[in-house]
Amino acid sequence: MTQIKPQELTIIGGGLAGSEAAWQAAERGLRVRLYEMRPNLPTGAHISADLAELVCSNSLGSNLPDRASGVLKGELRSLRSLLLEIAEATALPAGTALAVDRQRFAAEVTRRLAAHPNIEIIRQEMPAIPQTPTIIASGPLTSTRLSQDIARFSGEAQLYFFDAIAPIIEASSIDFSIAYRGSRWSESEPDEGDYINCPFHARADYLAFVEALRTAERIPLKEFELPLESGVRAGAETYFEGCLPVEIIARRGDKALAYGPMRPVGLADPRVPRPPYAVVQLRQDNLAGNLYNMVGFQTNLTFPEQRRVLRMIPGLQNAEFLRYGQMHRNTFIASPRLLHPSLQSNTRPDLFFAGQITGVEGYLGNIATGLLAGRNASRYLQSQPLLELPRQTMLGALCWYITHANLKDFQPMKANFGLLPPLESSPRGKRERAAAHAEKASQAMKMFLQTIPGEI
Repeated sequence: MTQIKPQELTIIGGGLAGSEAAWQAAERGLRVRLYEMRPNLPTGAHISADLAELVCSNSLGSNLPDRASGVLKGELRSLRSLLLEIAEATALPAGTALAVDRQRFAAEVTRRLAAHPNIEIIRQEMPAIPQTPTIIASGPLTSTRLSQDIARFSGEAQLYFFDAIAPIIEASSIDFSIAYRGSRWSESEPDEGDYINCPFHARADYLAFVEALRTAERIPLKEFELPLESGVRAGAETYFEGCLPVEIIARRGDKALAYGPMRPVGLADPRVPRPPYAVVQLRQDNLAGNLYNMVGFQTNLTFPEQRRVLRMIPGLQNAEFLRYGQMHRNTFIASPRLLHPSLQSNTRPDLFFAGQITGVEGYLGNIATGLLAGRNASRYLQSQPLLELPRQTMLGALCWYITHANLKDFQPMKANFGLLPPLESSPRGKRERAAAHAEKASQAMKMFLQTIPGEI
């Protein structure tokens, strides 16, 4: 009796989207060839060779069920996401958020995929789009050759914006005679908070810090950060609003940081009667608890300037930096012209895209689109109808946005309640509206799963 060989699928990129896509496809019987160019071809932002390395933050957002990230997590659980399972198994204390030990997380993803009998991990660059069934999940730092081939395939000028990552600090170098522990709005004792808070009690000190950020020297763009083709936004710096460098926020006004990543609301210093004017928060970055990242403090200042300026923060005057912030190019395609909500190319049915290259932003969005692309590539090869999630679900709304947005204003988008269809009867309060959206999304996902019993 002749044995039927499993069908093959190429996946380009071993980040969050590519790793989740590889697992989902392999679990459905496909033979997966997962291409990851690191460490042979570094990106300028990654520091390890592990799959699914978290570059910017170690947080996957809120766990609360009435938050957009909480809704998307619920959908990923119901769809049996491998990476969310691993994230929850490597979680660190972070209040109501899901933060992970990034090294343990990436190492476990790598181990699980390497041990799967249907997955072959190939450590080399894929310089062009294969002519065989493929998922492109090459992420924000797609190699130059592949980026140029994607641009040729799409017929669009290369789109890009700049993204930045935050510094990481050695915990023992933090001055706890000034800094204090506490989560926002926490009712726990002060030393039980999951965040370390560095308070600016004096407005004058805060304003001096803001001015230092504005005038500090920044790192010149590297060659790989420049536009891939002449005339494409040459010389311009286009940032994603959700990941702005702090020095750019500081230029928007004296109070921009105090109302943004340094907002003090809910973070009273228990030792001082008056609330602080502004607060810098640090979040635990590894299980050992000796590394903390600066929440919302993405930056592209030079390393000496980071040492000088960030040590102006109360409690960080002797800070030891284990990693400095840096900025990198973030590449994405014109998804509204190129993709169906199933993440399938609208001109080549055996080609799918997933992750940040599609215009989704945030770790959960990358994981979720990888899951959908992996399942839909499997369904395509097995002659099954492709999945398109209802727009009432968070994942369905996210995929609808990236494939239907106005290209003129198209920017990467995180999961948020504004993507969901309007409520028939909208409650007046913000949290009540969020709870109503969350309940509607949950019901829509339950009904959808009933139509695809073989997928869960």
